[in-house]
Amino acid sequence: MVSAAPALAQSSADVEPDITIRQEEDRTIREYRVNGQLYAIEIRPRQGASYYLVDHDGDGNFERQEGDRIAVPQWVLMRF
Repeated sequence: MVSAAPALAQSSADVEPDITIRQEEDRTIREYRVNGQLYAIEIRPRQGASYYLVDHDGDGNFERQEGDRIAVPQWVLMRF
């Protein structure tokens, strides 16, 4: 049986997020997921600066974050 623990120990540099891109009338939205869990949303307006909504601790509450980089979360989803 393979345990999920080794995957949780990986550094954020080793984890590639799944990215879903949606084009809306006045903006592009990119959703970032790891293991199916949504952790960040990038909003790219047609005019103006891009920004992120980020769930820093996996509780489902997203906070606005400025800048051009986000880290892949290192939440503990389950322990065996």
